[in-house]
Amino acid sequence: MVIKTQSRSTRAKASMKHADLIAIMPAIPALVCDWRKSSFPPLTPPTCGEARWGLSSIILPMKKKAVRIPLYIFLGIAALIGLYFLPPIHSRLSWRLDNLRTQIKYIFNPPDEAIFEPSTPVPTEAVLQATLAPTATPEDDSTPVPTFTPTITPTALPTVVDLDGVIYVDQHGGYNYCGPANLTMALKFWGWEGSRNDVIRAIKPGVADVKDFVQAGKGDKNVMPYEMVDFVNEQTEFQALVRHGGDIDLIKRFVAAGIPIIVEKGYYEFDFNNSFGWMGHYQFVTGYDDSNGNFIVQDTYIDGPNFPIEYDQFEESWRSFNNQFVAVYPPELEQEILDLLGPWRDEVWANQHALEIAEAEEPNLEGNKQFFATFNQGTSLVNLQRYGEAAAAFDRAFSIYADLGLDDTNRPYRIMWYQTSPYWAYFYTGRYADVISLANITLSTPSTGETLEESLYWRAMAEYATGDYVSAFADMREAVHLNPNFAPGLFYLEQWGVE
Repeated sequence: MVIKTQSRSTRAKASMKHADLIAIMPAIPALVCDWRKSSFPPLTPPTCGEARWGLSSIILPMKKKAVRIPLYIFLGIAALIGLYFLPPIHSRLSWRLDNLRTQIKYIFNPPDEAIFEPSTPVPTEAVLQATLAPTATPEDDSTPVPTFTPTITPTALPTVVDLDGVIYVDQHGGYNYCGPANLTMALKFWGWEGSRNDVIRAIKPGVADVKDFVQAGKGDKNVMPYEMVDFVNEQTEFQALVRHGGDIDLIKRFVAAGIPIIVEKGYYEFDFNNSFGWMGHYQFVTGYDDSNGNFIVQDTYIDGPNFPIEYDQFEESWRSFNNQFVAVYPPELEQEILDLLGPWRDEVWANQHALEIAEAEEPNLEGNKQFFATFNQGTSLVNLQRYGEAAAAFDRAFSIYADLGLDDTNRPYRIMWYQTSPYWAYFYTGRYADVISLANITLSTPSTGETLEESLYWRAMAEYATGDYVSAFADMREAVHLNPNFAPGLFYLEQWGVE
């Protein structure tokens, strides 16, 4: 058996270490004091003496290293933020972050579950007339065309038309540029030298105090047809008009005559929260092919240029906007445009025709198709200034909406982003509480918050009518803040003496 023992020299070293430990024990409190001072902010004035045998020379580098770590983290975060705002990177990442933010919001606040319930209307002998002007959709002040139905001699149309001279413009690189992109194509077809950005600055300028051109327009979800028409008529050398109640043959007649048409339609797509949801969308019709039964459209979003869409599908998606269309043309073609319109030249006839279409459709449809047909009746009745009947139609439409399935396919919750006729109907029948309630629900649905200037405008109007002036002024200010070119809001701020 071998027994290992410590050598004499090893035992001597151990004895020396033990002696050294005994020797430095008086200095340990000072060591602890220095460690405490370097690790925590003092609660009381320090009473410890200076460290013994150069302790500060050991702790000081450790303190510097500890300070450097959070500094490096801060500098790293600052660098990442700086990189994020570089245009090439920001354009690729910002929309992804917006999508993530939207998904989170819609998980906790599903927009399709926000349901407007109209109050029981109070019977009145007379419907309030529209006496406040201008309003969110200004009336045409041109000389009205006599209400008559001209005799049209049918003309055989070509079976295939594909217009030349179309300059494709997409809506990418910003938020909700569908309207400006389509209007730019319509103007450029006739030789306009402006750009999409020129249109955006006029009809979708965005938040007043945001310098970034793209981010300024983030909250504006839609451009209304009347805004497009006003821009063309007031700020270009061309002319434009909008009508409801169009049909397939009318659009073909325009295209065959060499005049492309903008239509506003609904479509379904997987949205931010991965739901198959309904949205509004403009398309520019530049051709058709009877042999294949389709129009040729310029789609600014996904489908791209020269996209074929079957007549049946086109008509189905057109219903959700009351078969509305916009024609842009040079002034020298005005008479030709009126001839092509036929009875649609008369707005009263067109609105009555749209009403009759919707009334015939409602009992034969179900689900969201029936909802759109009923909603269209309200829209046409508002256009005819029959507000009491319009309010009743919208009551039915929202009742149908409430009974639809709990998914975005069946509940087109975005409809009030694009169409504001219910506000007209309820406001001009004195149902101010319904205006406010509907606006509150509508403003809760965008992922960007309360960013619909039309809904803010109508809520302000109802608040003012009920004597809530503080809220009315705040909402009208915000409407103009979101869109500095919003003429109705500017008008009433001036009328009310509000800066």
